[in-house]
Amino acid sequence: MKILIACEFSGIVRDAFLKLGHDAWSCDLLPSDAPGPHIVGDVLSILDQGWELMIAHPPCTHLAVSGARWFKNKKNEQREAIKFVVDLMLAPINKIAIENPISIISSRIRRPEQIIQPWQFGHGETKATCLWLKNLPPLRATNIVEGRKNRIHKMPPSDNRWKERSRTFIGIAEAMANQWS
Repeated sequence: MKILIACEFSGIVRDAFLKLGHDAWSCDLLPSDAPGPHIVGDVLSILDQGWELMIAHPPCTHLAVSGARWFKNKKNEQREAIKFVVDLMLAPINKIAIENPISIISSRIRRPEQIIQPWQFGHGETKATCLWLKNLPPLRATNIVEGRKNRIHKMPPSDNRWKERSRTFIGIAEAMANQWS
């Protein structure tokens, strides 16, 4: 299966699909943190290249409700971010998953088909993650664990905080690969 992981620099989701033998590529404006098939550039320019599945992680900086206190000063940025999400949703790809935290996508475009948590996939943490799905079933939990901590939300400020907060949990990536391919 030819798979595009849009807006992913970590390679975590891409690598989960590669392990299953798929032709999986990540694409981001940043270079990949992990070696593997990766395109540095604007994902919108490659959406028509015969992908069968796309999992997209659009930047949440101007979308996530965790930043609501700054919304009044971000009207233009939010408009551009929503347009980007719509462009991803309308891509000529049969199967699409858009992943984002609780965000204005729900009120400006549509509600997500599913909200998942890392603790449903083997990680003892909380981080509500929305999935907007096209021709894909909701993910089934694979390993429900106790000891749920809010580590991601409580990360101290740092230069790489945004990067660490945006990484997909391996258990979720593996569930996507196993259940959607």
